Amino acid sequence: MNQRQQKILLLVQQQGFVTIETLAQQFKVTPQTIRRDINTLCDQQLLTRYHGGAGLSSSVENVEYATRQVMHLEEKRSIAAMTARQIPDRASIFINIGTTTEEVAKALQNHSGLRIITNNLNVAVILRSNPSFEIIIAGGAVRQWDGGITGEATIDFIRQFKVDFGIIGISSIDADGTLLDFDYHEVRVAQAIIENSRQVYLVADQSKFERCAMVRLGSIGQVDALFTDQPPPQHIRQLLSEANVVVHTAGMPERKTQRPAEST
Repeated sequence: MNQRQQKILLLVQQQGFVTIETLAQQFKVTPQTIRRDINTLCDQQLLTRYHGGAGLSSSVENVEYATRQVMHLEEKRSIAAMTARQIPDRASIFINIGTTTEEVAKALQNHSGLRIITNNLNVAVILRSNPSFEIIIAGGAVRQWDGGITGEATIDFIRQFKVDFGIIGISSIDADGTLLDFDYHEVRVAQAIIENSRQVYLVADQSKFERCAMVRLGSIGQVDALFTDQPPPQHIRQLLSEANVVVHTAGMPERKTQRPAEST
């Protein structure tokens, strides 16, 4: 590594994620130069490329919550808007932990009569301003860093319901279609949501494809629709097609997914 690449690596280690634009301004070089530096570091498996920047390469530790809130924010908002258009008024919904699912909650604010069950305190806060919503928060242990709720009590609570839609986020979609995350307790709650939803909607931006994570959640074939910002890699598209998973991509014509009758 040259001196600039060493400094780039140090910045990413300190911040979790750094954009190409920020690095170009800091080092007073072109974005193309920074991209070449990032490619070099990624070839050495020191960093992972993401759209617009670079982050740490780790299968055991996720990027900090505050950093994830701003990573790929516009992409997450596009994904959230697509997802919200597929949710009818007066539907029942699970929404799990994640910054993308929190953007979905924001996109649902103008709906009417939704019943939302969540293990994400941030989702509850986002949606509570709509008086037509009924919001039910799962019990369990609250994580200080992101407001997520997990544990055996959370799983037992989720299993009391059978809802129209389960909206889940994920940390990684592996090359073989395995859904992966970092937290064992969080994964078990997501599994309960999948088991107790009539339709499962997975929301994931392109950085989640083939990212490293160590805890198995399930298979891409367990979801009914994937909402993303870019077409998945060809081999993953093939797996989605074989499993009859509907793919919604931002900026492309949307396909209608099958909807249940409106709940009362």
